[in-house]
Amino acid sequence: MLPLLDENFGNPSSIHHVGRKARFFLDASRERIAAVWKCKASEVVFTSGATESINLAICGTARLLKEKGRHLITSAVEHHAVLRAFEYLVNKEGFELTVLPVDAEGRVDPQDLENAILNDTILVSIMAANNETGVIQPVAELGAVCRRSGVCFHTDAVQWFGKEPFENIHQFNANLVSICGHKFYGPKGSGALFIKSPLLPDPLFFGGSHENNRRAGTENLASIAGFVVAVESFLTTPVFDKSSLSPFSIPLSSLDSLEGVTLIGSNSERLINTFCFSFSGLDSLSLLASFDLNGICVSAGSACSSGALNPSHVLSAMGFSNSDANSIVRVSLGRETTKLEISHFLSLFPIVVDQVRGSSI
Repeated sequence: MLPLLDENFGNPSSIHHVGRKARFFLDASRERIAAVWKCKASEVVFTSGATESINLAICGTARLLKEKGRHLITSAVEHHAVLRAFEYLVNKEGFELTVLPVDAEGRVDPQDLENAILNDTILVSIMAANNETGVIQPVAELGAVCRRSGVCFHTDAVQWFGKEPFENIHQFNANLVSICGHKFYGPKGSGALFIKSPLLPDPLFFGGSHENNRRAGTENLASIAGFVVAVESFLTTPVFDKSSLSPFSIPLSSLDSLEGVTLIGSNSERLINTFCFSFSGLDSLSLLASFDLNGICVSAGSACSSGALNPSHVLSAMGFSNSDANSIVRVSLGRETTKLEISHFLSLFPIVVDQVRGSSI
């Protein structure tokens, strides 16, 4: 990334020799992504990350196809970038939305999707893997349902990349696939959207003709440089290596045996690095604070808002009570997580839980 912040600082839209050098790098970067994805270079649109990729896919496609219909479909466990985009289209632009339920493990039944598709359905968006629970959706099956019905299918595969085996971008059976660089050790603020030709979603940004008229604005070449290297290095051979992380799975899963502790999605296929626990009678904010004071960085399933932690909409959709949905902690492993760190976490886990339980009495 450093040369793009120093000697090769040109604007790829400029016609002078410095700009042409930058343009050559941008074009080569798109070709390199396409080579990994096994798609056309013109089907790769660079973005600022997951939120933009998702919003471009959903809002851009819905607006493009609105003359064909106004019915949209998603699931109850999607990331807020998906749900809020759909909410906006419904509340501000007159679209209709069907929100599919999930089973107790958080998965969408392909038959439910097939039953929900109407004559005026134009877009379906269902994630590949859940950001809170790590549960993997039958995304290829869902995409096949859409393909048979002639409906555009978008998948938020942000959590999926770098963790599951990757052959090519077409394995999702999707017209649009969102990807975010920092989820697999690329730079923050980097991402892309795969747009299957000949689909041309309406742009969100207006100005220049950048990114084949799909995203106006000068490209962030340094961010793209880091993103490209991460894609080349960490997708085909997932950076979150299952053979390295699998030995940690059994001891972490065994925490489910502690009183009042539930491992979410324990009976379903999940991402190798993601563990989501619910703690009966406790709240996420207190648990996060206590873990942090003990040197452990974990997260909750939903973000803090005005000092209050809202119940996880994902767990609520899975049938958990508001109390349990407001008491989750997500534990994420990295490529450099060690056995010693896991042992330290396992020893602290019951202590932290007891501390929080004692303070809440």
